[in-house]
Amino acid sequence: MNKQEMEQMFLSRKGSSQESIFVFNAPGRVNLIGEHIDYNGGYVLPAALEFGTTLAIRRRPDQKVTFASANFPYAAEFEANELGQSKTGEWVDYPMGVIAELGKLGTTLTSGYDLLFHGEIPNGAGLSSSASIEVVTAFALLTMEGKETDTVEIARLSQRAENLYVGVNSGIMDQFAVANGAKDHAILLMCDTLEYQRVPFRTGAYKLVIGNTNKRRGLVDSKYNERRSQCDEALRQLQAHEPGLEYLAHLKPERLGELETIFTDQVLLDRAKHVVLENARVLESVEALTNNDLQHFGKLMNASHDSLRDLYEVSCMELDVLVEEARRIEGTLGSRMTGAGFGGCTVSLVNEDAVDDFVKQVGEAYQRRTGLEAEFYVCGVGQGVHEMKEEN
Repeated sequence: MNKQEMEQMFLSRKGSSQESIFVFNAPGRVNLIGEHIDYNGGYVLPAALEFGTTLAIRRRPDQKVTFASANFPYAAEFEANELGQSKTGEWVDYPMGVIAELGKLGTTLTSGYDLLFHGEIPNGAGLSSSASIEVVTAFALLTMEGKETDTVEIARLSQRAENLYVGVNSGIMDQFAVANGAKDHAILLMCDTLEYQRVPFRTGAYKLVIGNTNKRRGLVDSKYNERRSQCDEALRQLQAHEPGLEYLAHLKPERLGELETIFTDQVLLDRAKHVVLENARVLESVEALTNNDLQHFGKLMNASHDSLRDLYEVSCMELDVLVEEARRIEGTLGSRMTGAGFGGCTVSLVNEDAVDDFVKQVGEAYQRRTGLEAEFYVCGVGQGVHEMKEEN
């Protein structure tokens, strides 16, 4: 949705005023490679998407703050000094959590505001709709209040809003990618230190095709905790031979090969192998993308999925079917699950001339094999949070 369309929607709902309407946008995100290694000291490689959340905002003459969405019927109105005092259990908790965190940092609202959100990110698809809402709210309010818009700090406070106010224990990758993404670039990010660099991702004649399994993810929390404890135990056993090793991902693949025999539990070895080799794949991906070698990057995507399926065991039948069918399409360079697993989405790199066949054939085969209907989102790599100007 462009700026003019968003302004018209705002006016139709809120009416005219002497105050100007400002429009901001924050993207969704997809992790291109580097799964289940952030908590093991590894790198991730997310990218911002070309669709996300648009926010139209206007000052009010009083101290009321109103929230409305083009996607949900629930709307709310609060006095500015009441914001953040209690949760509603509705989508407005995400922007309210951000306002609460801004207040803790000394940014209190000097006027009331009307906020209207329009989201293009499918909810529950694992493409960071919540992070997009949080980041666009923080960026917009800081801009309206004349404050500095440090996108790294915006990512931090947005994560705190989700953790402390909403009560979802998310990592920082989502908010960071949404806040700091750049068009035609991925982000190499070390989640613990927030050390990062932008990596060229010139897709040229290729598009990202995100496939949503539409399978409910019921095992994520329990299996996530189980994988973390297995990684902790694998690290403990390795530290007997590598005393200075702080994280699994810091071990070189060749050194893990030398230490394989210390493991009596094949599962622990498999978990360690995934972490060590996936981190190496992320760094190899950076080199491939820097050299504009999309073919090699596609092979690394395939290897990532196979490792998540066989060594880390966080895939599922539905994800595997989408990946298998994607790889059958001529023009697909690579396909893998993305996110926590046990459902959610895949990401594939597909030649633009093959995209229509991809969506049709993969969708039909998936429905035939699983009984579920997949959804597909075709996009390129977009811009991080920003104010929309007339030319947008």
